[in-house]
Formats: sequence, structure tokens, C-alpha cells
Amino acid sequence: MSIEVRPVKDGDFFAWLDVYAKYAEFYDTQLTDQKALVLWSWLTAPEHEESGYVAVDGDRIVGLAHVREFARPLEGDRGLFIDDLFVVEDERTKGVGSALLQKARSIAEERGLGVVQWITAHDNQTAQQLYDSVAERTSWVTYEIDLAKANATATTEAGRA
Repeated sequence: MSIEVRPVKDGDFFAWLDVYAKYAEFYDTQLTDQKALVLWSWLTAPEHEESGYVAVDGDRIVGLAHVREFARPLEGDRGLFIDDLFVVEDERTKGVGSALLQKARSIAEERGLGVVQWITAHDNQTAQQLYDSVAERTSWVTYEIDLAKANATATTEAGRA
């Protein structure tokens, strides 16, 4: 197995989509055609902040990573955030995830960024074994406000009033 990690290109769409759909399924998330097309348009637009990379074994896409820069005000620099990282099931533990992480690290180093960060699900033990071997686990806890849910709840409650 010889893994090459490279930026996504126009001809990758259907193979990329197959892998990204598996990623969405892994996290029990509905991937609509509209969401996939929006993300693909971001990944292929040079001016967009989100960039896409694929891990390729021969002609087959076996993994992906989507990354973007972010500001770090307290550090006075910028970092690279990995939004999505996924390896197809039959290729896990074969170095694909490591190659994708190394690509992210190389990008950050080339750009003079201060850090590479990402999050994963608390129960994704397979990925955490890899992550623990290449990065330091932080003590930060992640929170989010889901505005679509919050607005839907507010609309429903207003309708009952």
C-alpha cells in the first residue's frame, strides 16, 4: 500500500462523495445532496477557507481530511483546524489516518501556523489511539448552541402561546 495525500480535484467528486457519505453514516448524520454539494463547492473554490485533501491508494480514495485556518487571539497567531478526518473501514490501522494528520501538520508548518487542532467523538476509541500517539489530548470541553433547533423550538413555543 502506497498512500498519497493530495488536494481534492474536480474529477474526485463521486469517489469523495462515497467516502464522505460513509463519514456521515459513521456519525449517524444525514448527508443530503444539498449539503454535499455546498461542501464540495467550498472545497473546490480557491478563495474559500475550507480545503479538502484525500488519501489515495492507487486510484482509490481511502480517506479524507477537510481543514481551515482559524485565529488564536490569546496566542497572537493562527492555527489549522481539522473539521473532518475519515478513513474507510477496511483501510483503518494501515497508516492512512497518520498520513492525513501528517499532511495537516505539514500544511500548518508551511504556513507558519502555531497549532493543529481537531475534535473527535468521546467513544471513537480507534481514532483516539492514533490521535494519542501523535498529539496531546487537551482538557477543553466543547459546547455548542444548535441555532436551527433553538429557533425551531422557539417557533413551536410561540405557536402554542
